[in-house]
Amino acid sequence: MHEASSYREVSGRLIVIGDVHGCLSELQSLIRQIQPRPEDRIILVGDLVNRGPDSAGVIDFAIQHRLRSVMGNHELRLLRARKNPKKAELKAYDADTMAQLKKRHWRYMEAMPTTLFFPEWNVIVAHGGFLPGMPWWKQKVDVVSRIQVITAKGKPAKRSEDPLGQPWGQTWQGPELVIYGHTPRPDPEIDAFAIGIDTGCAYGNCLTACILPDRKLVQVPAQARVEYDI
Repeated sequence: MHEASSYREVSGRLIVIGDVHGCLSELQSLIRQIQPRPEDRIILVGDLVNRGPDSAGVIDFAIQHRLRSVMGNHELRLLRARKNPKKAELKAYDADTMAQLKKRHWRYMEAMPTTLFFPEWNVIVAHGGFLPGMPWWKQKVDVVSRIQVITAKGKPAKRSEDPLGQPWGQTWQGPELVIYGHTPRPDPEIDAFAIGIDTGCAYGNCLTACILPDRKLVQVPAQARVEYDI
């Protein structure tokens, strides 16, 4: 499900926050540093859960403060596992997270759209990204939540599947600006029409927000984390 916000005069900021991955204290610290105003909107790029210590707490914080989030590949995997446990391909931390989650957390995840489009800024928030040469609103959640690179044959893939693949953001020609997460890097990735803000909070680096209209980047350092395979 791709969702567009209703157009309105720009009276506040759009605050987009990268992959939180259960790191509640860092999310709270980042929000305090940004000091959002009532007219601001705060959007999460997905992957609120797994790896960090408090997946349920992150979703509760999002519910309490009415933060919206697009669908991440980690939420998508958990939702599918809950729907069809026999076909689930879970990792150890998935089971740990599922044990934390209550009905309200599942309801929040089930309501996550594939993308959020903000026409007043001409900005799309997505978890992973898009294939070039195809309308973004026609692309399926399995692509949008999972893509990191594009193979030589033009297929979506993760970096681990094709280390030589081209980062999708380098191929994206807009005109919409895409703010996304999913691909952890030491620093934000800035391309002509794409900004990647997964800076590996769960891996011990930092949590990043991109704030429009100025595209200002705000970060807080992470607490020590245990390394997991991406």
